[in-house]
Amino acid sequence: MLVSAFVLGILGSFHCMGMCGPIAFMLPVDRTSAFKKVSQITLYHIGRVLAYSLIGLVFGLIGKSLYLFGFQQQLSIIIGVLMIAFALIPQQKLNKYNISKPIYKLISKVKSALGQALKRKSADTFLTIGFLNGFLPCGLVYMAVFGAITGGNALQGSLYMALFGIGTIPLMTTAIYASHFLKGVARQRIQKAIPVFVVIIGALFIIRGLGLGIPYLSPAPVYDMVNSAVDCH
Repeated sequence: MLVSAFVLGILGSFHCMGMCGPIAFMLPVDRTSAFKKVSQITLYHIGRVLAYSLIGLVFGLIGKSLYLFGFQQQLSIIIGVLMIAFALIPQQKLNKYNISKPIYKLISKVKSALGQALKRKSADTFLTIGFLNGFLPCGLVYMAVFGAITGGNALQGSLYMALFGIGTIPLMTTAIYASHFLKGVARQRIQKAIPVFVVIIGALFIIRGLGLGIPYLSPAPVYDMVNSAVDCH
């Protein structure tokens, strides 16, 4: 399932270009030095991946607590259903029930801090911008968070979100260098492919939760494996 995080990041980066692209275009990079420019962009991406990893760590812990209560299979199914629902429900309807509203004040503070950071050119500016960027609300990040919860522990959750962040790096870097990249028909086609892939990931989570006894894809529940071992004796 970790592979799905990376692929979701790659496909999701086309969505990120629309949401976070303006921030990337406004980065105060040093355009007189290729080395400095690459270093500054790298710090920006490191900041974003760190933010995603921290988010994954928190939600991985939530997933672990649910796992400890024996909700492993049910959780995977619920997450799969939610991912499919979010992918199929029109964006206009989702906007009516913006889950970011309860933390609107926090988001406002993040945006304010981002605005201040964009005005500076100190060594830590790009790391700060990337880190704050990672906490801005984004539908694709929510999808990745669902996957992090099913990781079952803090490490898996953090790794899932980190791989998602790494997957967004190639296209986001291209956006900084060439803002006109992939406009028009090609970008629209890839945008349409994102929900399809999210549905596929959701279906995989549901299949995993069903515990069909398929190695790697849908392993049997632990208690079934224990009962089988007892019966053999």
